Amino acid sequence: MTKNGFFSFYYHVLPSRFILTIFLTNFLSTSPMLETLITNKTRIKLLYRMFLNPDSKGYLRGLEEEFGESSNAIRIELNRFEAAGMLESYLDKNKKIYRANKKHPLYSLINEVIHKQLGFDQILEKIIQKLGNVYQVYLTGPLARGLNQGPLEIILIGDKINVTGLHQLIERVEKIIGRSITHTIYKPIDLKTEQIKSNEWLLLWDLK
Repeated sequence: MTKNGFFSFYYHVLPSRFILTIFLTNFLSTSPMLETLITNKTRIKLLYRMFLNPDSKGYLRGLEEEFGESSNAIRIELNRFEAAGMLESYLDKNKKIYRANKKHPLYSLINEVIHKQLGFDQILEKIIQKLGNVYQVYLTGPLARGLNQGPLEIILIGDKINVTGLHQLIERVEKIIGRSITHTIYKPIDLKTEQIKSNEWLLLWDLK
């Protein structure tokens, strides 16, 4: 396992995962600390792209188009992540497809850190839990595909949601996380499974 990269460095150096958890949870919450500690922009983009959505997959040329960066820079980081065991790959015809290794001991932690970095915890804590009658919350748009750009686009599934109260809570959270939030409300009776799949919705919260 290589020592390249912030996470693999701490994986080797710190004596326990517990210490790493405390470190990351406290210093990488809703501040720009992730970008401060990891200065390689390609590496940051790959962390979001591969670890935000557990179903994310990508191949070199596709990532090159998404990131707008040279394939060489992306290839180097993909190799580092794969060598560290954080990514796994398989061949699909002539393409090498990469995805996060969900069995890696740091997978859940990295996913949690990225969620906090993007302010998902603030949305769930300050908006959802205070509204009531919300059954599910989904993320959609570029972020649901692991691309850290644009507003947070959330979809609320619920009945008799207080829209006025929702707007007020969203404004407060936007100031906290420094990012705009757009929302769409669906009643459970109006929601179809096909919609969720076709729109690449990422489940953030479920009342069940």
